[in-house]
Amino acid sequence: MDITALLLSRLQFAFTVSFHIIFPSFTIGLAAWLTMLEALHLATGRPAYRVLFEFWLRIFGVAFGFGVVSGIVMAFEFGTNWSELSRVSGPIQGPLLSYETFTAFTLEAGFLGVILFGRQKVAPWFYLFSTALVALGTTLSAFWIMINNSWMQVPVGYVIENGIFVPNDWAKIIFNSVVWSRFPHMLLAAYLTGAFCVAATGAWYRLRRTFVAEAKVMLRMGLYLAAMLVPVQIFFGHLNGDYIHDYQPAKFAAIEGRWHDEQPASEVLLALPDEASESNTYAISIPVLGSLIASMSFDSKEVGLTGFPPRDRPPVLIPFFAFRIMVGCGLVMLALAWVGTYLSWSGRLAQNRLVLWLTFLSFPLPFIATLTGWFTAEVGRQPWTVYGVLRTADAMTPFLTARAAMISLIVYCAIYTFIFAFGTFYIYRLLRAGPSGRGMLPPSIARLSQPLSVDPAPDKASVPQVPVGE
Repeated sequence: MDITALLLSRLQFAFTVSFHIIFPSFTIGLAAWLTMLEALHLATGRPAYRVLFEFWLRIFGVAFGFGVVSGIVMAFEFGTNWSELSRVSGPIQGPLLSYETFTAFTLEAGFLGVILFGRQKVAPWFYLFSTALVALGTTLSAFWIMINNSWMQVPVGYVIENGIFVPNDWAKIIFNSVVWSRFPHMLLAAYLTGAFCVAATGAWYRLRRTFVAEAKVMLRMGLYLAAMLVPVQIFFGHLNGDYIHDYQPAKFAAIEGRWHDEQPASEVLLALPDEASESNTYAISIPVLGSLIASMSFDSKEVGLTGFPPRDRPPVLIPFFAFRIMVGCGLVMLALAWVGTYLSWSGRLAQNRLVLWLTFLSFPLPFIATLTGWFTAEVGRQPWTVYGVLRTADAMTPFLTARAAMISLIVYCAIYTFIFAFGTFYIYRLLRAGPSGRGMLPPSIARLSQPLSVDPAPDKASVPQVPVGE
């Protein structure tokens, strides 16, 4: 086995999956937001809801496309770089990914065209139904991926036959206990991503004094939703910590920065872990709190990393700091959502430019929290691909050379960087143009912005299109 090829393959998959997850974490929440807007428009007849729906639908279409394209590449990597993982776990992972195709992709492919091009061709109730099914499809996609990943984190419901993982209890695999803390945690992360992106866009327009009515709706709904969801997300984050504590004690010790067994255990808030000396420098700790968080006890014994052989320990620095960045982003989002909601209720948010600026600048926080959460989960799982039974080194494609891995890594990085730059710039142009900016769209997708309704009877009246930048 070529150690360099292994490292490069891990870097390549980390790069592609990190790039890819940005788009689903945005579009899952955005699909739910679109469903809510369409339902509110049908219920109230307010033109602002329809205008916002058409505006965010354009952004959803672009982001969805980038998510699909970036996700396809990972399927090829399972064959090119991780063929042993595909071979030995294919009887389990293959059907799970097929279930995603038969459910999630079918709904998305079948009804995305309706919401993109069918506004004038179907009844309003069916259009809302189609929007809801697209949102359901994005949710099911996350569901099956989380089942697949949760099986790799805590493998259950299988036997090993001739070195192959063969399922013997699909109920245990699909209803794995850790799925029901990990899947809601990911789903809530997507909803929070959508909520903060919507609120940040509303704050941006309010600061620019443009699209005032739409900005008010985006600010209010985005911050209200975030204020309700962040505490729930923190709760499910704690449940995730419980499963790590019970099933992956080495990962838990790395996250905590705990090198030696402690009873009671302290909680390391900040430190600089040193793997060479198996100790922390510049540590800031709170006595007893570690036992309370880990076991809801004031005197529980918590295991340290030295209790595991060095070859079975994960890298410490990445999960240790990634976890703290994730938690820090969550606390900042909680404070901002609650303060913004209070000011909105009291009618003072529009005049508070500091909070508006903070809300506008908050849009990267959910993306950072999502990425660092995945870094914590995946790097902390090392040196295992299927935890406890298949090492990452044994999952790599045999005879893969460092040269081949390096070439593919460079190509992927170059192409993905170009795609990300182009996609980010185009979405920025859509955002800058605003809810009434339809003239900038290319002819191929011009029908995404077909006439918008300005009265309670959306299918009978329309307003003329206004070119952008004129």
